[in-house]
Amino acid sequence: MATGQLFSRTTQALFYNYKQLPVQRMLDFDFLCGRETPSVAGIINPGSEGFQKLFFGQEEIAIPVHSSIEAACAAHPTADVFINFASYRSASASTMAALKQPTIKVVAIIAEGVPESDTKQLIAYARTNNKVVIGPATVGGIQAGAFKIGDTAGTIDNIIHCKLYRPGSVGFVSKSGGMSNELYNTIARVTDGIYEGIAIGGDVFPGSTLSDHVLRFNNIPQVKMVVVLGELGGHDEYSLVEALKQGKINKPVVAWVSGTCARLFKSEVQFGHAGAKSGGEVESAQAKNQALKEAGAVVPTSYEALEGAIKETYEKLVEEGRVTPVKEVTPPQIPEDLNTAIKSGKVRAPTHIISTISDDRGEEPAYAGIPMSSIVEQGLGAGDVISLLWFKRSLPRYCTRFIEICIVLCADHGPCVSGAHNTIVTARAGKDLVSSLVSGLLTIGPRFGGAIDDAARYFKDAYDKGLTPYEFVESMKRKGIRVPGIGHRIKSSDNRDKRVELLQRFARSNFPSVKYMEYAVEVETYTLTKANNLVLNVDGAIGSLFLDLLAGSGMFTKQEIDEIVGIGYLNGLFVLARSIGLIGHTFDQKRLKQPLYRHPWEDVLYTK
Repeated sequence: MATGQLFSRTTQALFYNYKQLPVQRMLDFDFLCGRETPSVAGIINPGSEGFQKLFFGQEEIAIPVHSSIEAACAAHPTADVFINFASYRSASASTMAALKQPTIKVVAIIAEGVPESDTKQLIAYARTNNKVVIGPATVGGIQAGAFKIGDTAGTIDNIIHCKLYRPGSVGFVSKSGGMSNELYNTIARVTDGIYEGIAIGGDVFPGSTLSDHVLRFNNIPQVKMVVVLGELGGHDEYSLVEALKQGKINKPVVAWVSGTCARLFKSEVQFGHAGAKSGGEVESAQAKNQALKEAGAVVPTSYEALEGAIKETYEKLVEEGRVTPVKEVTPPQIPEDLNTAIKSGKVRAPTHIISTISDDRGEEPAYAGIPMSSIVEQGLGAGDVISLLWFKRSLPRYCTRFIEICIVLCADHGPCVSGAHNTIVTARAGKDLVSSLVSGLLTIGPRFGGAIDDAARYFKDAYDKGLTPYEFVESMKRKGIRVPGIGHRIKSSDNRDKRVELLQRFARSNFPSVKYMEYAVEVETYTLTKANNLVLNVDGAIGSLFLDLLAGSGMFTKQEIDEIVGIGYLNGLFVLARSIGLIGHTFDQKRLKQPLYRHPWEDVLYTK
């Protein structure tokens, strides 16, 4: 594998199986290092395409999302690193697919627990094709001031503390990602910092070994010394011993193999990593440390003494003139995320939407402060939900029952009314449910359904002013306005609307007061003297009774009632109810497989 460094300040990666935080951390690191281009060229989410918005410093950027590895590699031919965040179940297949792409040179496998047989195949393919695998079970790696993989080195604060925003003189390799963070900190305290750091991963068969990376470091001029952190179990460290003995490494190597405490246990011990398992004597930390020391590595007497050994080795190189300490630079300030700044009390950000009727931030949605589970457990119905979401309070049962009756009575009025006709024609044109429903709803207005609002508005104004039915009707006539809620094409004094009778009967039996409805009936009595079909229709009945509901419940102020009528609440009730019927007509036409509608010629008067 040997050759030189894997990354540079222009290295770009493809990120497999999108995870927001590690991608954003990579971009924040890019900004910290002063990179001109983001290190993440594209994201691969199988089955998805588009863009993912992230931040590059203070600038919001859109990173392309691709549905396949092949498409991503074709779109970003200069991206030669593949960061694989797939689960252990699919990591092998996706890694092999990436290795087979000619543009990919390095693959980092984050998942742990990848089947060993699969890992061996990946390693064999990578070595045959001169490619590098980091992992499985790795956090990745970093070239200070240039490029980092995923969550390597942790938070921005930790990266700054460890001076990883600019290159140092030390090459570091470890099996453990967590211990890498610890050593980055240690090395930054006693040297000019890391040039490159790699965590090869804690599984039994890592894609690349400690010695693979040490040999690479030996070929990188900027790396002046190497620090190695091994662990008990396996034989990886012995390949480094052989390389040292054979003189393949001409730079100082400070090494420590952790796990010396394993001898304190009477039985075999499994530490954190799959590969960190105490076995025979040759796999013990003591044996490995001794072998490394005999091969020429600087090996301290304990982990606690490792920092001192690194410091001593580095200072000797400085004295000999082999290391010119890197000059410190001040990294730029990473803009803080808005949510983080808000939580910490550093900024005040205005909201864009106000909602007072529902809240979905808790464990379950709440309507007007009442949890969804309570609504179901109390057996509340559609009328109760409407009272909470429309009126922001729990209305008495007779009120919510009246709302439900209105919905039932207004759900449909046959296929010939304008809304149903439009819906039927649209459905027969092959349009979808929403399009068919909307085409019917768009006919609702002053002449179809919308009279409920106007009926309530005019009846209330006349009653509150104390106008007699005569004065009210005649004043409307002088204004050229038909009385809303009065009149019907079919119904008359001899053929009453059954819906109106049902509403009146329910209200008289349940409402505390029906003063507005009785006023509407008095108006009807007067209008019937003019024409037999000027009866109180369902719009007028609902409009006047809703006034009685609001006023009689004692739960609304006069100002609130005026606002409800003015906003158009009552028309909303008709829209809600009639949607049921319009949806039914859509399903009916689809079920009957009706062809495109064409209006018959004989039903059209053609004239000049």
